Amino acid sequence: MIQQVNITLPELGRGFHLVTSYINSELPELPEAGLVNIFIQHTSAALTLNENADPSVRDDFETIFNKLVRENDPDYTHTLEGSDDMPAHAKGSILGASLTIPVAKHRLALGMWQGIYLCEFRNYGGPRRLVVTVYS
Repeated sequence: MIQQVNITLPELGRGFHLVTSYINSELPELPEAGLVNIFIQHTSAALTLNENADPSVRDDFETIFNKLVRENDPDYTHTLEGSDDMPAHAKGSILGASLTIPVAKHRLALGMWQGIYLCEFRNYGGPRRLVVTVYS
């Protein structure tokens, strides 16, 4: 069986945001075993799994990605939507648009220290839409 739900995350500022509990609250009842795919419908934000306990990890991710892909590079040609737009697209491509997570015992089978991040790369990205597909 396949179930699908759409989730709209509220507008969050630029940065790496732990959204596991928000996504869990919007999921349909999960099967005993299966898979969940979470897909973000945007090209200037991404999803990733990482540390869910220490907020400094999220701050360090922001620092690392801003050093990897700098704003205001004079070589960029896609500049009409602001200095954060082209870097946001590049960062989104590096991390990716989807996660697939196993389901065990009716829950996402995340490790003890794993959480789902919304990686918001725009200063004002707006609400972000997710398509969540549950496979059992």
